[in-house]
Amino acid sequence: MKERVIQKDLTWCQQCLFIKQSALFLNEKQISTLEKNIYQLQFRPGETIFKQGDTTTHIALLNKGIVKFNFDDGHNRNLILSIVSAPKILGGANMFYRKRNLFSISAIDYCDICLIDQAILRDLLLENAKYTLMLFEKAMEMFDTAILNYISLANKNVKGRVADILIYLSDNVYKSQSFRVHLTRKEIAEFAGCSKENVMHTLAQWTRENIIHCEGKRLEILDMERLLKISRIG
Repeated sequence: MKERVIQKDLTWCQQCLFIKQSALFLNEKQISTLEKNIYQLQFRPGETIFKQGDTTTHIALLNKGIVKFNFDDGHNRNLILSIVSAPKILGGANMFYRKRNLFSISAIDYCDICLIDQAILRDLLLENAKYTLMLFEKAMEMFDTAILNYISLANKNVKGRVADILIYLSDNVYKSQSFRVHLTRKEIAEFAGCSKENVMHTLAQWTRENIIHCEGKRLEILDMERLLKISRIG
């Protein structure tokens, strides 16, 4: 990872939501310790931040960009558990559960990442129970969409799943009904738990029905009400 480390930019720490939230619980000396042990890195689309099965010694703060959570089931099948955009804490759950990564996290956009040594952070957590609770809550946020996605996979047909994904991307990742999709059709299929052909057929049908408009990587939701209805009855 050393080749990815960039010259430390203190404005990252000043603007970092995690540091701002930490300052509500920690004193100046503790914040200084935290900032001195942060390493700033940049990742390009397609690069792996954490690899499934590897031992992790750091947690990552996603300050800019979009990442996907991948799970390899061991049978040559890749599943996308979730997609999240900055700001987010990545990998923090390992501090409270297992040291090995349960899944991989990869960049699908250009990402600015800060790595914090878990040993340093753990010492700070032991000194402040309220800070521990805050970090635990933030670390668990990354599992929310994975759980909801699998509820969708278990109970909905293909159209319902794809509708849920487009609604989720619009509301939680891009925060707009018009956006450039960083996922390929294959990755959308891995997220929806279906075939690439099913995704392409569904998107083409919705384009003809003026529910969405697709042009290359650009996608616009034209009729959110109909998409929400498909999600509900899916």
